[in-house]
Amino acid sequence: MTAEDRTATTEHDLLLRGARVIDPETGLDAVRNVALTGGTITAVTEQDVPAKKVVDLAGRVLAPGFIDLHSHAQTTSSLRVQALDGVTTALELEAGDAVPRTTYKIAEDAGRPINFGYSASWAMARMRVLDGAAPQGGFLGFADHCGGPRWRDKATPKELDLILADVESQLNEGTLGIGVLLGYAPASGRNEYFRLARLAARYDAPTFTHARFKNPDDPETALEGISEVVATAMGTGAHMHVCHINSTSLRAIDEVGEVAEGARAAGLRFSTEGYPYGAGMTTINAPFLHPDNLPRVGITPGDLVVLHSGERPRDGRRLLELQLTEPGSMVAIHYLDESDPDDWSVLQKALVLPDSAVASDAIAYIGEDGGLIQDEWPLPPSASSHPRTAGTFSRFIRMMVRELDLLPLTDAIGRCTLRPAQILQSIAPRFAKKGRVQVGADADLVVFDLDTISDRSTYSDPAQVSAGVDQLLVNGEFVIRDRVLLPEALPGRAMKGRLA
Repeated sequence: MTAEDRTATTEHDLLLRGARVIDPETGLDAVRNVALTGGTITAVTEQDVPAKKVVDLAGRVLAPGFIDLHSHAQTTSSLRVQALDGVTTALELEAGDAVPRTTYKIAEDAGRPINFGYSASWAMARMRVLDGAAPQGGFLGFADHCGGPRWRDKATPKELDLILADVESQLNEGTLGIGVLLGYAPASGRNEYFRLARLAARYDAPTFTHARFKNPDDPETALEGISEVVATAMGTGAHMHVCHINSTSLRAIDEVGEVAEGARAAGLRFSTEGYPYGAGMTTINAPFLHPDNLPRVGITPGDLVVLHSGERPRDGRRLLELQLTEPGSMVAIHYLDESDPDDWSVLQKALVLPDSAVASDAIAYIGEDGGLIQDEWPLPPSASSHPRTAGTFSRFIRMMVRELDLLPLTDAIGRCTLRPAQILQSIAPRFAKKGRVQVGADADLVVFDLDTISDRSTYSDPAQVSAGVDQLLVNGEFVIRDRVLLPEALPGRAMKGRLA
């Protein structure tokens, strides 16, 4: 009996029938039936194979679940919001996690609706060594200690050895690479970054870098920032990944894009990501938000919005006061006007760079009291975050495929699925089974209506979840069924590096 005969006669657990199936690796774009057994795809066929349960999906798109390389939104509530945006795996890779073994265990014990994972945190290793701090968790743990006295400074040779040893110990806890918030410690020195990349190369671990500079004019330009990453890739052989290239390049995207394309053409292990919004969000006391630096990127204190209060600092003096008294507060940074054609063209260029991934830079939701919303569903209407937490992937498909026709659907899906999986395969071979709709691949799948998929979250109402995702399966289990999120569904698994 051939494999095809076995597929036709074996009873599968679930048959997803008649969708337009997109597999970005093989280029498949055709109506197919997809069968699942357990957490694995067991058939992709034109045949109507036997199954215990059948779901008819005529008129819908079935694709691999989206893989978000850059999600600081690791609470259960925030991950549910990301699920409604088509995400089946959300990873904290830019900031990393200060105590990965502990954080993995907490998440595994509590359960998560979608898959999760973390990188080693260079910034928080520096906080431990230089400030004697004890940061906990991911980006918000970083934010709590961001105002520390020394962690941004250049390290002594002895301190640098301790920092690298700390990062190496985190790699050995099963992290998915090294997160490098270089832009938050630009005075740390290029030698440290180079040595960090050599460590990454030794472990065949990708690095995820927030580039050192983002200014358009010399010195310390966005072009310098990305050139440093490329040169380090060339000198060490490490896989260097640039986070949110849209917000670290801004209006220098033409020059930065040329460097990125040149690095790939030269065969370097180099990758990028972007998100389709004109505003960023970070802690208020990031060095690049000092009032003296704002004119260099074309913004004023009034272009910043404090997340928990909605305040727009009236001037540089008020901004400095907030940076001193509320150093961990999150602020939206309105770099680009999304309604302005020239500014929107900047975003377009970042999003269509060859082989670039889509990643959200999502921020966990907070309540009216400023505290994290951990496990509450539905979200309270007053929940605050950046709209990219809820809408990045649906917005990308709506704008780039349906409305502007700038990318074919297969390419757009690949940027949300296959490309992220390929970036992670060296450190975590499990990703060879993700980002694909093929027999033997993991049953992480999204089903959506191409005519209606859309973001609804806005800067004034960020708690609005996306529309158009009909079904979402994580490891073969429904998390969204017939457009309804199932709060009791917690099939997400820990995604760990091969050293775990």
